[in-house]
Amino acid sequence: MNHATSPVGAPTGAFTQLLSSTRRGACLARLLAVTELRSRGASQDLTERAELVVAELAANAVLHGRLSGRCFRLTLALDPAAGRLRIEVSDARGDLRPLPRPTDTASDPLSTTGRGLTLVTALADHWDCVPYPPSGKTVRADLLYITP
Repeated sequence: MNHATSPVGAPTGAFTQLLSSTRRGACLARLLAVTELRSRGASQDLTERAELVVAELAANAVLHGRLSGRCFRLTLALDPAAGRLRIEVSDARGDLRPLPRPTDTASDPLSTTGRGLTLVTALADHWDCVPYPPSGKTVRADLLYITP
C-alpha cells in the first residue's frame, strides 16, 4: 500500500502553494493561509497574526520580488509539538533583500507604504531572510503559540 509521507524532520501540517506575482496572487495567499489555519483548528489569535504577516510578506514579494513570468511560493508549516507556525514566502529576486526600517528615523505619517516589515517585526516572534536557490530569496517568519 502506498502512503504519502513527510520528509524526516518536517513539521506536521505543511502547506505550500505557488501563486502568481500579482495583487490577486497576494490576496489569494492571505485567503489561503486563513482557510488552511482554520481547517487545522488554529486559534483565532494565531490565525489573525498569520493573516497579517502573510499579507505583508506576499505584498512585498509582488511589489519588490517580482520577475516577469515567475511566481512566488507561500509555505505554512504548523508544528503543534513546538507551538510554532512558520510562514515562508519565496520570490525570484534574491538581489533585493528586505531590511527592517530603523525605529529611530522619522517617517512620513501620511505615507501609505513602508510599514510592512515593521508590522511583521511586531507580530512575529522572529523573522529572517535566506537565499532561495538558484537566484531568489525566502522571507521566513515564526509565530509562537501555546498549544491547548
